[in-house]
Amino acid sequence: MGDLVTARLVLHPMTVSEAERVVAGEPDGGARWAPGYPTDGDVSAARRFLDTCANTGDPRPFGTYEIRRREDGQAIGGLGFHGPADESGSVTIGYGLLPSARGKGYASEALRELLLFARARSVTYVKGDADHDNIASQHVMMAAGMRPAGEDERVRYFEIAWTDTTADTDPRS
Repeated sequence: MGDLVTARLVLHPMTVSEAERVVAGEPDGGARWAPGYPTDGDVSAARRFLDTCANTGDPRPFGTYEIRRREDGQAIGGLGFHGPADESGSVTIGYGLLPSARGKGYASEALRELLLFARARSVTYVKGDADHDNIASQHVMMAAGMRPAGEDERVRYFEIAWTDTTADTDPRS
């Protein structure tokens, strides 16, 4: 499976060996990690990916993606699916960026591309959440076309649903 490419980013599907290096905090000779990468969230996502691979097989294309800047190839964060689509076509997503990469529109750009990717693969419903005090992440999901879908004492939930996966709706618009 190849990279997903946006105007400024490359969303690279993580392999098992790449995930193992992220968990160990040891880039290979060719990896270009921005200072501070991987974060605790990146390590957690890599562990989840490795656990899924060990227990049910490689979930790609519904796995974990490293977010890299096209201009320099440096990894600045990650995003991905918490697993393959369920029987109703629903997936849950998550994402995170290095603090130095925030506020530049990278997260919204990456999430829009991931939503297009999911929709093109017959996903009908995408869920995400953000802590109540994480206003920036809530804005990212809304900018990508997701809408508030409720909350509990800890988080606010967001969703986007498509009834016709071939419709003309584009989350980038």
